[in-house]
Amino acid sequence: MTLQVRAVSDLSPEERAAFFDRDAGIGDARADVREIVGRVREEGDVAVREFCREFDGVEVGNLDVTDEAERAYGAIDDDVRAAIETAAANVRAFHERQVPDDWRETFGADAAGAEDRSDSGLRELGRRFRPIERVGVYAPGGTAAYPSSVLMGVVPAKVAGVEHVALATPPAEELNPVTLAAAHVAGADAVYSVGGAQAIGALAYGTETVNAVQKVVGPGNRWVTAAKAEVRGDVDIDFLAGPSEVLVLADETAEPDFVAADLLAQAEHDPNASVVAVTDDADVAGDVVEAVEAQLADRERADVIREALGNDASGVLRARSMSEAVLFAEEYAAEHLSIQTEDSEALLDRISNAGSVFLGPYTPVAAGDYASGTNHVLPTSGGARRYGGLSVDTFLRSTTVQRLDRDGLTALSETITTLAEAEGLEAHAESVRARFAAENLGDPSDRAE
Repeated sequence: MTLQVRAVSDLSPEERAAFFDRDAGIGDARADVREIVGRVREEGDVAVREFCREFDGVEVGNLDVTDEAERAYGAIDDDVRAAIETAAANVRAFHERQVPDDWRETFGADAAGAEDRSDSGLRELGRRFRPIERVGVYAPGGTAAYPSSVLMGVVPAKVAGVEHVALATPPAEELNPVTLAAAHVAGADAVYSVGGAQAIGALAYGTETVNAVQKVVGPGNRWVTAAKAEVRGDVDIDFLAGPSEVLVLADETAEPDFVAADLLAQAEHDPNASVVAVTDDADVAGDVVEAVEAQLADRERADVIREALGNDASGVLRARSMSEAVLFAEEYAAEHLSIQTEDSEALLDRISNAGSVFLGPYTPVAAGDYASGTNHVLPTSGGARRYGGLSVDTFLRSTTVQRLDRDGLTALSETITTLAEAEGLEAHAESVRARFAAENLGDPSDRAE
């Protein structure tokens, strides 16, 4: 089945719901996942190995394969090693720009420009940032190996200063050496050969081999996502991600072959992937459909792609104007948004809801997937309306800091005590008054300055 051109204005409520009410598809997996995670929590390595046999068909000896990662780095082809190094360097450089600085500022009479303020005294406020100590990164395996996901998860954590970053990736009779090498380049402190819900359980609660972490991040199938939902609360997670998505905004200047190539690239991830193109040009819409069919025959994962193209949440849509197309994109809130129009910057200014944006005809989504430096672990299922993708912020905690001198507290005392008493928290108010009672100075709000 291939894509069909439909008019945005003609979509039925059911068809619109298929586009906008996407979910991670974890509901049916929750009961089984709860049992898997519970057994891993209780039985440790024994349960992990049993599930590796059952779900992956692999007898896992040593779950810890950290040493193999270092050996793999030296064994892979030189060109692959160079590609990993380049991608890692770009990801590292982009994320280093995100590291926030601690800050402290003085408010009140001593602050710059404070002569126009009615208060006085020192009020020093600040914020500092510290990394989470132990993080687990999940990198998918199965039908395809994803060394790029290793880089996207491990590198930002190390840039943030996380002390211990553990990587879990599904077992195999022969582990993918490129994935292992990527773990070494990224700086993973431990690499575990375990996948699926059992990996999430092991990272969250620890086993004899796997050290427990404080946060679990990374993409995965619905079993992995359901497991992240199950452990959330006992550990922190990034977000619950569903199948991959792309939405392309195209006008009459768009190259249909480029649009089609981007749709096929996301469709090959998963039969449940959602791929959408929206254009205000009828000829472009028809040409994109033809280009998809022409290119599909040459794709190695054509069967997977055809299933994705047949999803109710996939299609080529014709809008009456680019304004209607933008409104659709805003409601869709795509994981990946490609803007292939004459003035992509102008459209970008009108977009708020997107995980990552790709501007212009020579910025394929694959650039962000691998090597431009931006992170490809992104919100799906409309999550971009509420939060962003994986970043250095994901691995940091912030602490606020404050210092008042006596005059600074004097200036704020009436506000504090009035609000505390309005809330019925008399002891809060007294905690302020006590500081002045000790000096036999009475309530500072009654004192003339």
